[in-house]
Amino acid sequence: MNKHFEDARYYLKRAGETATKGVREELEPVEDRFRELTGKEEEPEPSRLDAVKADLKELQGKAEGEAEQAIADAREKIGAYRQKEEAEA
Repeated sequence: MNKHFEDARYYLKRAGETATKGVREELEPVEDRFRELTGKEEEPEPSRLDAVKADLKELQGKAEGEAEQAIADAREKIGAYRQKEEAEA
């Protein structure tokens, strides 16, 4: 009996998603016409999630740059150490 409820819930969810897509598709021309008449742009303000994603992208770029610099510094120090060891030998 429980399996029947799970199946019913799944199909109701799918039906809801399909209905939502259908309504959006049907109302898209109306929305476009409304925006045309009112002169409102379609681009909304960036959401909080978009702002956080942008901040993370910026931090990622900084971290990559710092990591590359640290690797270059380490290679330079290793090279200097090796030259010093060779000169002493």
